[in-house]
Amino acid sequence: MAIIRSFRDLRAYQQTRREINRIFELTKAFPKDEKFSLTDQIRRSSRAVKSMIAEAWAHRRYPASFVSKLTDAIGEANETQSWLDDALDCGYIKPTQHGELDSAWQSIGGTIANMIAKSDDFCRNAR
Repeated sequence: MAIIRSFRDLRAYQQTRREINRIFELTKAFPKDEKFSLTDQIRRSSRAVKSMIAEAWAHRRYPASFVSKLTDAIGEANETQSWLDDALDCGYIKPTQHGELDSAWQSIGGTIANMIAKSDDFCRNAR
């Protein structure tokens, strides 16, 4: 396992950052009347995952807080998946795009869940 010196070194953070860029590019093609609804919501929820991972890293001195922030991050990842469902249902993305994106966000959730399961390892060095 590589030494993690910053939240930017976390695999979950790196995965999320990549997927946020995909969401951003994809939503550029959404209809203008979705700007303040679906487009804004999916961008907000996906970005929240990344920021919550960073915030959890800062809270790792307190294991319960670390886990709480990561739990919130999983919630935002699930919300992003829900917005992807809406984009599919509205015909803004193709089923293949939805499948790829949904799988990526499911993987992010799994990576975060693994961090929660191994929270003692992450928090030990912060004390």
